[in-house]
Amino acid sequence: MSTLRLQKRLAASVLKCGKRKIWLDPNETTEIANANSRQNIRKLVKDGLIIRKPQTIHSRSRVRRALEAKRKGRHSGYGKRKGTANARMPEKIIWMRRMRTLRRLLRKYRTSKKIDNHLYHRLYLQVKGNVFKNKRVLMEHIHKKKAENLRAKQLADQAEARRQKNKASRQRREERQRAKREELLKQYAKEDEAAKTPK
Repeated sequence: MSTLRLQKRLAASVLKCGKRKIWLDPNETTEIANANSRQNIRKLVKDGLIIRKPQTIHSRSRVRRALEAKRKGRHSGYGKRKGTANARMPEKIIWMRRMRTLRRLLRKYRTSKKIDNHLYHRLYLQVKGNVFKNKRVLMEHIHKKKAENLRAKQLADQAEARRQKNKASRQRREERQRAKREELLKQYAKEDEAAKTPK
């Protein structure tokens, strides 16, 4: 019995695939063994004695399942890590993201007139100086600062109002005292007049 190596090689060449993809009908080995040219091989392919095997299926279902689990945060313990923490998620990128988020918030607040330019500039420098670790902390600080400024303004207004009131009352008192003094002087002058006139 022949090995049919030649026929397999020719069939692979004709069908443009590898030798492992060629199926030769085991019941027709004698007829296949007689085929020694590409033309004969083509005829056998046409008759269905030589077939190109279908591609083996390489399923990705398991891979997809694993990736889905990874997205949920599974399979990322110490045993699965290769690089350092900084190699896996660089500190610089984290810093850049935080800066951009906080600066965007400051810009938004400034354009919507929630903070003035002075407060914006001070907070911008504080953001750069790593004072706020996230957006929530910055927003809380802004609200606190605004409340403090409002309170200071109210106190200043109250103090100013008190000063004005005191000033007005002082002026009124001075006016009263001056009027009283003038009245007394007039009275004394009248008495002097009366004393001078001979009886």
